[in-house]
Amino acid sequence: MTRKVRDVMSSGVAAVEPMTTVARAARMMREQDVGDVLVAYDCDLFGVLTDRDIVVRALAEGRDPAGTTVGSVCTPPPVATLTPDDTTDRAIELMRRHAVRRLPVVERGGCPVGVISLGDLATTEDTHSALTDIGKAAPTR
Repeated sequence: MTRKVRDVMSSGVAAVEPMTTVARAARMMREQDVGDVLVAYDCDLFGVLTDRDIVVRALAEGRDPAGTTVGSVCTPPPVATLTPDDTTDRAIELMRRHAVRRLPVVERGGCPVGVISLGDLATTEDTHSALTDIGKAAPTR
């Protein structure tokens, strides 16, 4: 059943500016229990920083997280985005095309308002999938 992105997205996005250090962004991700943060100046989306970006583009390269900026390791522009009025079918299509698990949701003008994840889609589009069960599990600490 196709739904609107606004009905399944996570609102209240975690965001940092491009000059934020990787260490600070990682602490924010831990505190907010999220796997990514949007990299933005106010309503100007610059990129997306995932936990995988931190590992592959910073730590594995021997970069100092306290001195490396998120702007230098995040997924760079252009970033595929959705609007709250897009459909979940559109979200699935973009995730497939760009091979991503999360997509920023922006209002007209580019202001970030949320994120939709593969897990969000699994719990609404296929309530019997393994991802649904995993998504409902409590996070490990």
